[in-house]
Amino acid sequence: MLETVRGPRQLMVGEGVAQNIPRVVAECGSRVLIVSDRVLLGQPGVAEIVAAVREKAEAVGMFADATADVPLADVALAVSAAAEVDADVILAIGGGTVIDLAKIVGVIRRHGGTPRDFYGESKVPGPTIPLVAVPTTSGTGSELTPVSVLTDPDRELKVGVSSVHIVPDFAIVDPELTYTCPATVTSHSGIDAFCHAVESYTARPRAHGPRDLVEQVFLGRNPITDHYALLAAERIARSLPRVVRDGGDRDARADMSYGSMLAGLAFSHAGNAAPHALQYPIGAATHTPHGLGVGLLLPYALDAARDAIGNRLTVLAGVCGLDVTDASDAEAADTFLTWLDGLLADIGIPATLADIGVARADLPRFAEMAGGVTRLIQNHPGPTDTASLTAILEAAWTGDRTRHVLTQEQRW
Repeated sequence: MLETVRGPRQLMVGEGVAQNIPRVVAECGSRVLIVSDRVLLGQPGVAEIVAAVREKAEAVGMFADATADVPLADVALAVSAAAEVDADVILAIGGGTVIDLAKIVGVIRRHGGTPRDFYGESKVPGPTIPLVAVPTTSGTGSELTPVSVLTDPDRELKVGVSSVHIVPDFAIVDPELTYTCPATVTSHSGIDAFCHAVESYTARPRAHGPRDLVEQVFLGRNPITDHYALLAAERIARSLPRVVRDGGDRDARADMSYGSMLAGLAFSHAGNAAPHALQYPIGAATHTPHGLGVGLLLPYALDAARDAIGNRLTVLAGVCGLDVTDASDAEAADTFLTWLDGLLADIGIPATLADIGVARADLPRFAEMAGGVTRLIQNHPGPTDTASLTAILEAAWTGDRTRHVLTQEQRW
């Protein structure tokens, strides 16, 4: 068996670890670019971190205009901000958008070029300038992952830069920085983390050659990713509804920080699957939040693959606190998917693609586009031809999971 484990040089997680940020940044470099957004910079906890970093640094530049989904225009502006301060270290404080932006800025700062030079897997030629990643949401896991997802105006779906060289050098995960996260952002980021855990645990296992561990980023599930994914699913399942209802629930906030981190470790290796691939064109077309889209699509994609992953859905049901002791795999899968429907409704995720403005006529085109996102779609445990992906979208559009099933004849 051939596997690999990758991650930051150091991961710190727990209440209060944010106090280490100034020292860690100073140990990485003296000329700092801080990437964040203006709302966060106005919060006392973040403002204190920035002030402490300024005290230790020779020079500090700021890019505080990060916008959702990392448009290429933001990348160009942030790269210019890094050049102005001659940055030799980047500090990213924010959600996945902020950290993904910081990753690609680090690439261009070290290697030149444009983001388009690095689209796909393993196109970054070597290490980037040091990056200290500090998440303020519990969802993307970007502080741990080898992926930066961008929005290119010349393309109809989001694109990814995937490389072991863009894993942040230090990840500092402090639940206290998530206490002010609004309920909607908590919901969307939290269900994204749950999708990471579930998609990793149900990802298709793949055989590897020795070179794959360098040439590929997502490798399919393995026993290590299973371990992380199940721990993540357990924490998120028990705490996501609580923290959406009460953002001041500190125990639930801690669970979500840990769960998001664990799910990030899982999908950094196993990879995401159909819900993420299908969300790319849908999110680009509807301008809806990423977490909302993947959460909506998750039960339909799992249902479509249940023949291949029934035993895994049974395990997931158990770790999510459902009593499936005497149930068959089919019964446990039904129990889990019904519970998942309830979880999504409880945290405000729409039930259908029609609810978020997707035109039914566009479904085959979206399915074809998603099928081209090979690094993700190859992990889906069910059929991935265009007809099968369209069937998943049809089910998600109507809200009827029984519509996903295609016979072999229909797929051909």
